Amino acid sequence: MPFGDILYIIAMFLFAFMTFIIVRNYFRLKFDDEGRRKDMLDEYEEKDSNNPNSDIEKMN
Repeated sequence: MPFGDILYIIAMFLFAFMTFIIVRNYFRLKFDDEGRRKDMLDEYEEKDSNNPNSDIEKMN
């Protein structure tokens, strides 16, 4: 296998790996741990999500 082919395979692998990392980090920044978009939350939702008793308080 020529050196150029090996270099091409390495370059394609690095390109795919870097693309995966960029996309993964983009989604980590956009979504919280519960899968909700961070930029779409209202202020009261952020406060409620930090309170573990918020679901109980909503029911009462």
